[in-house]
Amino acid sequence: MLGLSSTAEAVYTAMLADSSADLEALITATEQDERAVRAGLDELAELAFVRPSRDLPGAFRAIKPEVALDLMMRRQEAELARKTQELAAKKAAAAAAVAEYGRASSGSPDSGTERLIGLDAIGAKLEILAKEAQSECLSVMPGGAQSAASLEDSRPLDLAALERGLDVQTLYQDSVRNDAPTYDYARWLTDLGGQVRTAPLLPPRMIIVDRQTVLVPIDPANTKAGALCTSEQAIVASLLAVYEQAWASAVPLAADRARDVDSGLSASEREILLLLAQGMTDEAAAKRLGLGLRTVSRQMAGLMERLDASSRFEAGLKAAQRGWL
Repeated sequence: MLGLSSTAEAVYTAMLADSSADLEALITATEQDERAVRAGLDELAELAFVRPSRDLPGAFRAIKPEVALDLMMRRQEAELARKTQELAAKKAAAAAAVAEYGRASSGSPDSGTERLIGLDAIGAKLEILAKEAQSECLSVMPGGAQSAASLEDSRPLDLAALERGLDVQTLYQDSVRNDAPTYDYARWLTDLGGQVRTAPLLPPRMIIVDRQTVLVPIDPANTKAGALCTSEQAIVASLLAVYEQAWASAVPLAADRARDVDSGLSASEREILLLLAQGMTDEAAAKRLGLGLRTVSRQMAGLMERLDASSRFEAGLKAAQRGWL
């Protein structure tokens, strides 16, 4: 979980047990050869678990676990914040690129782009893409609970892809964990070898096949209106980058969404605070998170009570002061 190899962990443990241990002592204590111990020291140095000794030139000293782990967590938090900012920027750029190309494109199949009007046209295109797929199918399914019709239409396509040995990856919002039909479908998918992850916030709905073709709604707010299917390299690459960052920050379906040990906030509560602090209404926040309006209102009321705040603005200020945001 900490990202340390077993060898590096053994070397670090030995150094904590004996602060004066030299290379020979570490080799003896870890029962590893010199090459493995040196590699472990290099790994520990890179992660700042050890630092050069001032007393013994050429030697290392172990950093106390509470200090080393705190530094590691801070680095990971900073990296996550950077990836989140990159994801937001790429989402905006990708959405703009798709919109611009959609306006400029003739929409003919020969141009590499098709406009699919209506659910039947989308379903027919998905059937073709699933049949022609060679290696993988990546999808983002925002909005929380999926409709029964959508799940029913997806089942034979996912089953056929998995039976052919394709890599099937699906991103849902965290709120699907509270919807039995969608959660059962996701479990069914993972039992057959598919991969499912969830996150509080997701990019717009998309399906990427073999990293060559992408299907996105013409209007993300009304997915029934139609979709744009394109193989334009620039658009596919942009949306693929958005997908990969969203996938990297999501958690596997089997993992529990743990609460922050310092604030006691769940992932959805933190996102609700962030969205409402940005001025979103309960209705808009609920739509973004794929949650019911009552759920968002109830969670926000609970957060305001914990913060002893009389308004959303005051709640945002107090949350920031406590380091929750």
